[in-house]
Amino acid sequence: MKLVTIQSQQGAQLGVLTGEGILNVPEALAVVADANAPRTTHQVIEGGASALQALQSYVERALAAAPADKAKFIKPESDIAFGPSVPKPSKIICVGLNYRRHAEETNAPIPASPILFNKFDNTLTGHLCDIPLPRTSSKVDYEVELCIVIGKQAKYVEKADALDYVFGYTVVNDISARDLQMRTSQWLLGKSCDGFSPLGPYLVSADEVGDPNNLNLKLSVNGEVRQNSNTSDMIFHCDEIVSYISQHMTLYPGDIILTGTPEGVVLGYPEDKQVYLKAGDVMTVEIEKLGVLTNRMVSE
Repeated sequence: MKLVTIQSQQGAQLGVLTGEGILNVPEALAVVADANAPRTTHQVIEGGASALQALQSYVERALAAAPADKAKFIKPESDIAFGPSVPKPSKIICVGLNYRRHAEETNAPIPASPILFNKFDNTLTGHLCDIPLPRTSSKVDYEVELCIVIGKQAKYVEKADALDYVFGYTVVNDISARDLQMRTSQWLLGKSCDGFSPLGPYLVSADEVGDPNNLNLKLSVNGEVRQNSNTSDMIFHCDEIVSYISQHMTLYPGDIILTGTPEGVVLGYPEDKQVYLKAGDVMTVEIEKLGVLTNRMVSE
């Protein structure tokens, strides 16, 4: 199932991608009542397989409604204001230098253990939302990444069981201000500017994805492909990442993990060929089975 966050005057609302468009669940429930249907993205994540089944059953009921009724709660994607596909994660954990060829292009040693850092919810934004270029940086870069969404509380999880704790996956662009990132040994400043984690457009349940380490992913700027790789190039695969983090902190439903980026970032180019993002640049981020995330950089 593909879930969507719809931004509305009432706040973030749960949507579901259907063959007829985006079904707004709260608006549908006002027309086709169902006490058992989950009403928010977090309720679906936390409820796992049973919540997904309840939501799927409800969507089928709602799609069987009369056309005049369906027009009240189904809209084409072009009419949707997208929010981040996971609206309120309690943790945003990132893995740095997790693709072999990316580590090589930046002349960094291959990590012996996952390099972890964090971001905050001020970085979250949605598909088709503009992202401000911070006034304090002149070296803003892009990073296509697979994002893991935790579905069950996890602590001291074994690698063999780790993917059982994953609800699903989404697309994220880990935008990075390189001059701020490299100012000190801690990367947080360059990673946590406003809007630096566009997420979406869909949150895709794990059953639709299969092996998360066999997905093509790419990123284009103004139509020019800059990154083109496969998640199989990860140094630490998704199961190992979830297991490793759970040895040190409890993961909760809705927590998200950004799993690293492949080669092709601006930072990896020779210095005389580095052209960082500027106002008007449009980034298109795509991961197989997960959809296409598009955002434009604008002057702050």
